[in-house]
Amino acid sequence: MHKSPPRSEACFLEGNGPAGEARSTPGGPLLSSGVRLVLLVLLVLLAGSTASHGQTNALSVATPTADPSHAAETPEQTEKEYRKVLADDDAAQAEVDRWIKDNEKFAAQGGGVSREELRVRIEGRFSPVRKAYQEFLQRHPDHARARLAYGSFLNDLEDEEGAMAQWEKARELDPKNPAAWNNLANLYAHRGPVAKAFEYFGKAIALNPRESLYYHSLGTCIYLFRRDATNFYHLSDQQVFDKALGLYAEAQKLDPDNFPLATDIAQTYYGIEPMRTDAALKAWHYALKLAGDEIEREGVYMHLARIQIKAGRFDEARRQLDAITNAMYAELKQRLARNLAEKQAQATTNAPAAARP
Repeated sequence: MHKSPPRSEACFLEGNGPAGEARSTPGGPLLSSGVRLVLLVLLVLLAGSTASHGQTNALSVATPTADPSHAAETPEQTEKEYRKVLADDDAAQAEVDRWIKDNEKFAAQGGGVSREELRVRIEGRFSPVRKAYQEFLQRHPDHARARLAYGSFLNDLEDEEGAMAQWEKARELDPKNPAAWNNLANLYAHRGPVAKAFEYFGKAIALNPRESLYYHSLGTCIYLFRRDATNFYHLSDQQVFDKALGLYAEAQKLDPDNFPLATDIAQTYYGIEPMRTDAALKAWHYALKLAGDEIEREGVYMHLARIQIKAGRFDEARRQLDAITNAMYAELKQRLARNLAEKQAQATTNAPAAARP
């Protein structure tokens, strides 16, 4: 099983191809990379078509007055109610996960429901969760953890404005909680300024140096925004790569069984010139050990073949391609097979005459 961060943690990382990042849900399984991609598309559609998001933003910006009918509520009762909201959120995420996985299987067999029908089902499933968060915060406007969790919920639905308002309020209520800094850093990484993302991720690490997610997020941010990182940290290009890899190594030390983290580390090598071939292959083989299903495994085979083609290791590349049988990878497999044939032909043509068979 992959480690699932707390619901109040909003993971910065996005998917990166067939073996890319999956979103994790507390108390439930990680979405596979293919499932996550479909969910992201569906939630984007949901965000664009659901009028209630405007209502969510309005609630997010306002600071409601506590409901006097709950004035005598004990801390234990409040905590129990908060945990119930989180449990409902987890249950909704897990159910949506199952719907998407099942629909993918049916679609592969020529069945399944349309994207629009699935979107409507997802909207209906998340609606009572949104309402539960709103009602809880109406009664407990100074509950920092609930604001963190609700912000993560809104962010998953592509409501960044609403998420930012919740997380800013959470940071104001509890400035020593690293999750608020991390989550806001996520948004600055997407929206800018990127320098603020570097700063806030660093603050989260300083507040909790034992959380793998924070190193992972900062490593990815540095890798994606390398030019900004060279200016912010006053490093060369190669030093920036080394800094990102160092952060990833620290994250992996704390969370060695995390498949999305392992694939992010491995994909970092695509951006490094000259290619560190042996290190890249080692990283992908490590990810392969953590793959949870055939879709993830075959996604890793695709990356291994790609690197081996680039390194001129054609026999190894062909063996990796032969291991890929899932129809979802058919087009990518054909493209790599053509690239393999072309590279091998070029190598044969350019080889010295004495070396040719």
